[in-house]
Amino acid sequence: MQATEPTTHGFQAEVKQLLHLMVHSLYSNREIFLRELVSNASDANDKLRFESLANPQLLEGNAELGITVEIDPEKKLLSVTDNGIGMSREEIVEHLGTIAHSGTARFLAQLGDDQRRNAQLIGQFGVGFYSAFIVAREVEVVSRRAGLSPEQGVRWASDGQGEFTVEACTRADRGTSVRLTLKDDAAEYLDRFRIEGLIRKYSDHIAFPVRVRAGSRAEAGEPVNRAKALWQRPKSEIEDGDYLEFYRHIAHDPEEPLAWSHNRVEGKREFVSLLYLPSKAPFDLWNREAPRGLKLYVQRVFIKDSASEFLPLYLRFVRGVVDSADLSLNVSRELLQQDPNVAAIKSALIKRVLDMLERLAKDEPAKYAAFWKEFGSVFKEGLAEDPANRERIAELLRFSSTRSEGESEDRSLAAYVEGFAPGQEEIYYLHADSPTAARSSPHLEVFKDRNVEVLLLTDRLDEWLMQHLDEFRGKRFRDVARGELDLAKLGGEPRVETALDKDERDLLKRVKRVLRSRVDEVRFSRRLSESAACLAIGEQDIGHSLRELLKAAGHEAPEALPSLELNARHALVKRLNSLLAELDPLA
Repeated sequence: MQATEPTTHGFQAEVKQLLHLMVHSLYSNREIFLRELVSNASDANDKLRFESLANPQLLEGNAELGITVEIDPEKKLLSVTDNGIGMSREEIVEHLGTIAHSGTARFLAQLGDDQRRNAQLIGQFGVGFYSAFIVAREVEVVSRRAGLSPEQGVRWASDGQGEFTVEACTRADRGTSVRLTLKDDAAEYLDRFRIEGLIRKYSDHIAFPVRVRAGSRAEAGEPVNRAKALWQRPKSEIEDGDYLEFYRHIAHDPEEPLAWSHNRVEGKREFVSLLYLPSKAPFDLWNREAPRGLKLYVQRVFIKDSASEFLPLYLRFVRGVVDSADLSLNVSRELLQQDPNVAAIKSALIKRVLDMLERLAKDEPAKYAAFWKEFGSVFKEGLAEDPANRERIAELLRFSSTRSEGESEDRSLAAYVEGFAPGQEEIYYLHADSPTAARSSPHLEVFKDRNVEVLLLTDRLDEWLMQHLDEFRGKRFRDVARGELDLAKLGGEPRVETALDKDERDLLKRVKRVLRSRVDEVRFSRRLSESAACLAIGEQDIGHSLRELLKAAGHEAPEALPSLELNARHALVKRLNSLLAELDPLA
């Protein structure tokens, strides 16, 4: 028997707690309530569309599904209406009185595996619905399930304080209307332009048209949303101009992107991604705490503007969208829970970005050079942050070298290895504070004499990053300013101390005696051919750049003494030997 008298019910204890949290602290932005209500309306339409495949009578002669948002400033009313599956009395009590059940979750649980793959459903109606109480002092739901008679409609009402009432009503159309009597401080949501802006922001790509009607007598106008997600369309239907327009829409960047990648993954995990490489770095690129990440959608419903969970920090410059068929969200749909799907999607997206960069480097080197100029310093962080992809990242690195004349001629490690000198077995590099300092360093003299290329690292982070890059294609890296060099295989003749004459050995003793504890060792150099002297740091010592970084971060860097290397053939060193011999005869 259909109940006709109103009945009063108490919310379950967990719902009372949820309502309190919802209103006071759960959602970081009040406007999200509209996203949730429109999302729930979309869910209801999706359910009807799916169930009607087996039971066409549920459409009741009206197969055009849509959503209407109505505002009445005089009565302070806002309503969201769909013509979807609707709810019976039992369903409305169950779904709106507890968070232990989910209409969508239960619906999917009843489907077989093959059917489940075809159901385009998201969310949990009984959870997102409660966000209405953030802005409403009273919420009324009027619904009729598709297939029931108009007299079997049901009205649900509550002020969110602990109880709700349910009564029968007559509703001519199937579907659900959620009517909010707004609080005094929520008057902004009675403005048509404000509501249309929120629909475009959060529900632009809902699969159903969303219309807005202002005033009880006004007609709903054209759909506010596009009703078709660009990334959900086949790539064959999308032109380059469409991709560029969408990039400007999501990135607010007047410049064209360097490249983009549009991919669909189907199977165990289903998601679509549309990723862009910007052409210019944003002003806050070096602020690692700034909002970053992709726009996250779940079945075309906007969830999060900066979903940082899907890309590591070294790819924080990438813009785009990821739309997943199924992700675990918390009750506010704002934060992702720990989910193996997230890790799997992240791994796949990293691969997509690296694929895009590899294609750019191979097919459009000028564009890749532009990318490296803007984002290379950030991308190099991947050596430390992403060990799993270290080899691919190393292939994409670019360096200035003794054979390059400018930024446009930066060299890849692959090109460096291919240009090895006869007998060369290591990749040589030099740290310096600037390109000018690097090219004028005395440590390069012996390499210039033997026509051996040296990479010039002038980024202040390079020294730290090189600790995470031991080798490339089986070739180890060698800092030309560290330790003693043995270039015998490159045609050099090693100068060993036992071959020194007495005057030379005496010179080393005298200089060491003068410098005392200021240097670790004094020796004749294998590096120098033109300069009189240079300093070399120990193999395991911290270099100058890393030492400065540690100090800037408030850490004490361990002390390390350099070694002084002298050029025995230089006139200045010979004169020094004569002067010291007069002052210190080494009796």
